[in-house]
Amino acid sequence: MSDVITLAHGSGGRKTSELIANMFKKNLGNEFFTADDAAVMPRPEGRIAMSTDGFIVSPWEFPGGNIGKLSICGTVNDLACMGAKPLYLTCSYVIEEGFPIEDLEKIAEAMGETARKAGVKIVAGDTKVAGKGQVDKVFITTAGVGVIEDGVNLSGANAKPGDKIIVTGDVGRHGTCILLARDEYGIEADVKSDCAPLWDAVEAVLAVCPEMHVIRDATRGGVGTVLYEICDQSGVGIDVDSEAVPVTPEVRGVTGMLGLEPLYLACEGTMVMMCPAEYADKVVEALKNTEHAKGAAIIGEVTSENQGRVVMTTGIGGKTYLPQPGNELLPRIC
Repeated sequence: MSDVITLAHGSGGRKTSELIANMFKKNLGNEFFTADDAAVMPRPEGRIAMSTDGFIVSPWEFPGGNIGKLSICGTVNDLACMGAKPLYLTCSYVIEEGFPIEDLEKIAEAMGETARKAGVKIVAGDTKVAGKGQVDKVFITTAGVGVIEDGVNLSGANAKPGDKIIVTGDVGRHGTCILLARDEYGIEADVKSDCAPLWDAVEAVLAVCPEMHVIRDATRGGVGTVLYEICDQSGVGIDVDSEAVPVTPEVRGVTGMLGLEPLYLACEGTMVMMCPAEYADKVVEALKNTEHAKGAAIIGEVTSENQGRVVMTTGIGGKTYLPQPGNELLPRIC
């Protein structure tokens, strides 16, 4: 195998077969992984959820992960937000001519490791090679299928006045990590992406709170965008205690210097949950007992006032509207 990806690797001939066998099957293979035109799997009982997502991140590797890990986490977390246990994924690569084989191996290894950790099986895929300059290193698209737990009904339209608002961890870390990895501002800080698969956290929560109303993944637009989306979907208002929102000192420092709001920076391992108040403490406790949600916290409450708006209580007790999301702060983060 050559040291870099060539157009021949995408031609469908011998080079393509070698790449699939020596790279993707080796790292992603399982009993359902197929070389045929479509994978054949057992049909799950009950309702299923399906999601698809495209991943374009620059740089492709960052502290805490790479585009391969990100592509698995992004899709399994989208399924988990619907109360669906992830079962199967497909993936499609578009690779730039000249991309190093060694780097592609890192991406495939991360995908395989993360998929196994998340309990999901990659069953089929596709590989294309684009000419030099036509894509930025490598793009990945994944599609996933999961089975929804019995009795679960989750939607951004389900928020009710009185619900407590919970985040599963600190906010804004992934977006800050990518910003620093691009080295455009000359800022040095030890910020590692929170990128992680979160089905175990969702499963633990559903076990103690069968009446969970909302679970959302706070990716590109961050927690603030998710809160405004839920306001619109459910026709409610939201009160958030700014002092209760968990933000690491490193993220606080970087965003403070650049005038950015952590609530609008991407998370890839933090979810927003809304549940009846009587379940909130149990939910937080259950989250803290899982691997990637030990920083879970209650940050606010759903209200019937200020419909469509997010109100922030400041550290000195004042109240102000959280500005509505505008243009994307950090493009191409996922």
